[in-house]
Amino acid sequence: MSPGPNTSKPHPQHTVYPYLLRGVDIIRPNQVWSTDITYIRLLHGFVYLVAIIDWYSRKVLSWRLSNTMDAAFCVDCLEAAVNSYGVPDVFNSDQGSQFTSTVFTGMLIQNGITISMDGRGRALDNIFVERLWRTVKYEDVYLKGYENLPALLLGLTDYFQFYNEERRHQSLGYTTPDMVYQTGTGGGAVIVDKFNRPTEASVTELAIVNENVV
Repeated sequence: MSPGPNTSKPHPQHTVYPYLLRGVDIIRPNQVWSTDITYIRLLHGFVYLVAIIDWYSRKVLSWRLSNTMDAAFCVDCLEAAVNSYGVPDVFNSDQGSQFTSTVFTGMLIQNGITISMDGRGRALDNIFVERLWRTVKYEDVYLKGYENLPALLLGLTDYFQFYNEERRHQSLGYTTPDMVYQTGTGGGAVIVDKFNRPTEASVTELAIVNENVV
């Protein structure tokens, strides 16, 4: 299979913010949200999927599809999440130009949200969205083989409703993201702070994080 498009291309003139979440205990909903873009291969070409997830509950707060990589569909996704769920303390993304754009960061700043961005080449900094993409693709996209954007839109609408309301997550005590988000109990997350020199303990902690993300 040929490689897909680069969904995290930085812009040399945009401000990049530091990563703030390593070693931080996530103890409640709306403490940290994060976002990312992935591509989905259709019969002819690609489309792009952006989503915003609440770290504590793993709930997908909003998502959007686009056939272009401009910032507009990311801003629309952010607006939808804020309008529906309020604002988080911290919002994390990678350093892609859509998320470093002034229109996107400006909305975060306007709402008093602290900005955090992954380190370059550090997918583990945003592991919760990375695992969401794996789940969506293996449980839905690859099985359905969507041919066009309208079919994908309908299919993902059904899937994300299932993911939030019905899919039981081991890391959430076999309950759903919606239930954890609504009650504020049974969730949580932490990105371990042991990357520079791997040890047996740090490898074990990383395995626990990876196992319990979804």
